[in-house]
Amino acid sequence: MGFCTWIIVILVVLITLYVIALLLVDCDLRLAWATKLGKSVDALGGKVVWITGASSGIGEHIALALAKGGAKLVLSARRFNELERVKQACLEVGKNLRDPDILVLPMDVTVTDRMEFHFRQVLEHFGKLDILVNNAGRSQRAMWEDIELGVDREMFDLNVFGVIALSRIVVRHFQKKKEGHVVVTSSLAGVKAAPFSGSYSGAKHALHGYFDALRIEKLESNISVTLLCPGPVFSNFLAESFTDRTGEKFGQSVETTDRRMTTERCGYLCAVAIANKLEEAWMALSPIIPLYYVFVYYPNIRSLFLRYLGARFFLKMRDSKIRMEIRNV
Repeated sequence: MGFCTWIIVILVVLITLYVIALLLVDCDLRLAWATKLGKSVDALGGKVVWITGASSGIGEHIALALAKGGAKLVLSARRFNELERVKQACLEVGKNLRDPDILVLPMDVTVTDRMEFHFRQVLEHFGKLDILVNNAGRSQRAMWEDIELGVDREMFDLNVFGVIALSRIVVRHFQKKKEGHVVVTSSLAGVKAAPFSGSYSGAKHALHGYFDALRIEKLESNISVTLLCPGPVFSNFLAESFTDRTGEKFGQSVETTDRRMTTERCGYLCAVAIANKLEEAWMALSPIIPLYYVFVYYPNIRSLFLRYLGARFFLKMRDSKIRMEIRNV
């Protein structure tokens, strides 16, 4: 065979292996590499990590994964009793952790004028902060045109403005100590928009804009930024999701038969991404990750997918069955 033929054969083999790899993993390839050959979560042993939204779901399991690696924790959310439960679970699995190594700090991230006070509480207890994990937030299920503007405001207050307000306080501290790590739980909906979650997709896209800008500004410093982007995960998120009306919750539960990643696996992958200071980490069961590679790197193919498969297909992929009335247009 000639030289050009060999090049074509090698390219075909590499592309085939690449596609097979994407079909076999439950995260992006850089994160998959980090789970095998990167730094372990143990590298965060002794670090002080502040996690918001730590009382359940992904936040709880990030806390458990970090505790297994020996990280000291600040657990924040609104529900004190649930935070205490998570603390005890972390102490049970934690690597050389004692009671003072985990601070329960109840906080509502939408009350931004109290954040400086809460930050001072963290410093008074530990004397330092190494990593902030902004995990608090809520999802949404609603028709785009029916969403009240008040819902958009509530969504951004919780999922965006609270995150920015706390992060700015912490980044100023990191600037003084000349190092630190800001982590934000975004979503695959922040990479490419998800149907019937207009406010949520908009808020997650906003996070990417804000924190990509921060990352670029701090390239010459020791301040790192990580965006965590989970897909469908088992948690109580669906019941707590925003709808199209202010003050209303979606109220439906995730089915045990749904095809979703476990919160334990998601928390572990998030912890690995944090330990390796990855810029962005995607995590979801196949075939979502391969689809997102296509959607991001081949937008014309994405357009064909959307045109021929339709919104119902992607809603079903996310929630396993259609859970809301979708009007035919």
